[in-house]
Amino acid sequence: MAKRVGVDKWLFGTVLLLVLFGLVMVFSASAVMAKATVGSPYAFVLKQAAFAALGMVALFALMRVDYRKYNNPKLIFPLMGITGLLLLAVFFMHTMNGAHRWIRIGGQTLQPSELVAPVIILFLAWFLQTRIHAIDDIKETLLPAVIPPLVFIALILKEPDLGTALVCVVVLMLMLYLAGMQMKWLFIAAGCAAPVLYYMLFHVAWRAARMKIFLNPESDPKGAGFHILQSLIAVSTGGIRGLGLMEGRQKLFYLPEPHTDFIFANICEELGMIGAICVVAAFCVLGYRGLRAAFLSTDPFARFLAFGLTSAILVQAFFNISVVLDLCPTKGITLPFISSGGTSLFVTLACMGVLLNITREID
Repeated sequence: MAKRVGVDKWLFGTVLLLVLFGLVMVFSASAVMAKATVGSPYAFVLKQAAFAALGMVALFALMRVDYRKYNNPKLIFPLMGITGLLLLAVFFMHTMNGAHRWIRIGGQTLQPSELVAPVIILFLAWFLQTRIHAIDDIKETLLPAVIPPLVFIALILKEPDLGTALVCVVVLMLMLYLAGMQMKWLFIAAGCAAPVLYYMLFHVAWRAARMKIFLNPESDPKGAGFHILQSLIAVSTGGIRGLGLMEGRQKLFYLPEPHTDFIFANICEELGMIGAICVVAAFCVLGYRGLRAAFLSTDPFARFLAFGLTSAILVQAFFNISVVLDLCPTKGITLPFISSGGTSLFVTLACMGVLLNITREID
């Protein structure tokens, strides 16, 4: 049995560093815009700091809760039900930016789709732990494992939010693969999903336009291609060392969403390739420590839970950075710990609290 030790200090330190760095970059990216739009340069960073503080409270609290307490269907299924109801509730709210993604509570907004990946991971960790030796049984394992996540993913697609849905799909496939599922089922699933994905990308007008712009952003530099071109300008302007903190120019009403979806572009411009590499390196350290906890754990539930939580962050970071570098179409996915976004930051830090508790069991 693994020896009980303290939490993984490398993992904890990396998370804390990313959160503090994120606050600095949110202020740098949003100060001018916040001053012009709401009258205070600190508006966005103070809101982010408040959620960071709440998230750290959740992290410290969950870090002390034995992860085995989550291995209980009496907890998991109510969480799934609440998440499903919240996903349905967004369709009764007014749209924001043409999408039903947020629930407004007072002056704050909640994005239920941010809860879906952790809930899917918790469900799969509980469900798959006893079915490793029967993972390829379609009736008893595969269908019961994928149907609940697919219901959540379908609701997210309806919002519409293809980016978050893709993150959930990738995490689902990775966890099934970790459980020992044969590659043929992945290929069959990909074959079944391909026509649906093709239809959504090329037969939904606004997504088809986005795909066209992704392939050739220069075709409409002042319209649909503006986002990605400004992002690439910011990345290239930074060079090796960057222009300096707070000295970026693209955030001055050129680069859309410089403090949220495209904050990595602002990092590249102000801190250069060195800063960008440091951010990627921090996520690599987080990924290594999280996956280490997963593979060293002797408890199947802990292994699946740690693997899923770590994979979700890495997949999300990969998609965000890929969008900024024009390696994949714009998806509206935030950079974990760094992008401005209260729900995302709080949920991610809470998940890290669970992961840190699992690391207590690793010798």
